[in-house]
Amino acid sequence: MAEFFQDGPRLSNTWDGDRALRRCLARLLPADVLAEVGPGLRSLGARAAGEMAELAAAAEASPPRHVPFDAWGRRVDRIETSPAWERLHAIAAEEGIVATAYERRHGPLSRLHQFARLYLYHPSSAIASCPLAMTDGAARVLELFADEELAARALPHLLSRDPATFWTSGQWMTERAGGSDVGDTATVARRDGARFRLHGSKWFTSATSAPMALTLARLEGAPAGSRGLTLFYLELRDERGELQGVRVLRLKDKLGTRALPTAELELDGVPARQVGEAGRGVATVATLLNVTRLYNACCATGTLARALQLARDYARRRRAFGRPLAAHALHVETLAGLAAEHAAALQLTFRCAELCGREETGEATAAERALLRLLTPIAKALTGRQAVAGAAEALEAFGGAGYVEDTGLPVLLRDAQVLAIWEGTTNVLALDALRAAAREEALPPLVADLERLLAAARGGPLVEAAHRLRQLAGACQAWWRRTAPEGGEALEMGARAFALGLGRAYAGALLVAQAAWEVEQGDGEEASSAVAVARRFAEAHLSAPPGLSADADAARRLVFAGEPEEGA
Repeated sequence: MAEFFQDGPRLSNTWDGDRALRRCLARLLPADVLAEVGPGLRSLGARAAGEMAELAAAAEASPPRHVPFDAWGRRVDRIETSPAWERLHAIAAEEGIVATAYERRHGPLSRLHQFARLYLYHPSSAIASCPLAMTDGAARVLELFADEELAARALPHLLSRDPATFWTSGQWMTERAGGSDVGDTATVARRDGARFRLHGSKWFTSATSAPMALTLARLEGAPAGSRGLTLFYLELRDERGELQGVRVLRLKDKLGTRALPTAELELDGVPARQVGEAGRGVATVATLLNVTRLYNACCATGTLARALQLARDYARRRRAFGRPLAAHALHVETLAGLAAEHAAALQLTFRCAELCGREETGEATAAERALLRLLTPIAKALTGRQAVAGAAEALEAFGGAGYVEDTGLPVLLRDAQVLAIWEGTTNVLALDALRAAAREEALPPLVADLERLLAAARGGPLVEAAHRLRQLAGACQAWWRRTAPEGGEALEMGARAFALGLGRAYAGALLVAQAAWEVEQGDGEEASSAVAVARRFAEAHLSAPPGLSADADAARRLVFAGEPEEGA
């Protein structure tokens, strides 16, 4: 008997293999725009499945290295990254992953085109997409708030398609005391003539090898708290290529994102330029965070796509109990659930991209701006959690092979986990969603838009799905009306359930709208598939999420019963 060796999953062109993406764009983009951008997306899909996938594996196998001193004892703090990592950055420039949005060739639709490129790029990037997120966010901040001289210096680099001149940007917000609470930022900015010098430390800085960064600091004499913070621009190296006032203390040893250099830094007089108004740093940097949160959602959705593509291919290659996995009903049912979550994440993310493009080009209505403000933290929170759950489900679909590093599969889960943490954890984002609902009065625009989307379900099998999604949205809305006026712990405790429930209801409504559009197009196979996805997603979320009736005292007893009080 011949010795048996199992074939692993094979990745083919990721554009051709992603019907959900192609059909979503077919609905959102005019036919002439899709015809123009489609060949480039197909080319990138081939590159992602071939050259980029090989580079990502090589970058993962050769993580960055911190060299603190040269051979003669001079402090150099050089961060060495692999040639594969550098090549992935070059490909990002060549493919216009950042530039596409700012060239605005297609006006407000340029963000949709850009997000399609990012979605295809990310899963084969070894998380080079992280520096790109901060680069895009920095570009938007400088576009809006930088003086003419600074914008002229930095923006051409950030938006370049030439790898030789392309810059990425760091985002240095996290400090030892602060974490998500940037109000505790201790970095001080001291004036030095026409510029400032920064003194302090940064606990978690991604893309530390980038040529520039944006960071928060407190002007000398400014009040404590977030209202005393100002945003600053800095370049890490001087004209000779030497670090100027920046010391790398160590690289972080992380669960995932192993090719990405993430460091602890000490700032000892690094020269910096103020961006935006003094004392308005948090409001200014919010522009950056809005971009990076949407990038995070897009990357999470791309992760789901890659997990599904690999699991689907393997289901045809792996035989168990005399049949391919693709012939086992329960296995197919499991993958169908993963496909529905992916489709929902895709629709939600690309709706945000659509609104972002309209907002950036001045075409968004007041209601659309409020809707984007609320959807941004919701989309980031929901898709981040979907990516972690989806990657775990996909690994299980490979059995033991999914747990073995040299199959290249565990990286899906290791890298997905950070997507629920970066740019705000679920709880931080849920509280931000509460602020958007309260300060921007953003809940009525979301509910109105959800109703507009569900109105497409005029009859047939989508009616029941629409009904269930209305119930879910209604439960969240009723909780808000009941709880928001009183505030307090009840409001805070229900924040996560509120944000995730709204996100699922709205994503489901987008699936219904997509399915109704497919029915109108008259393609029976596409229509039946889209209807099945919408119905499955709606049926998976039948009732209000737990947490909308949370009891603070009961929660404390559940978590801390029998534990001594702090300091006892």
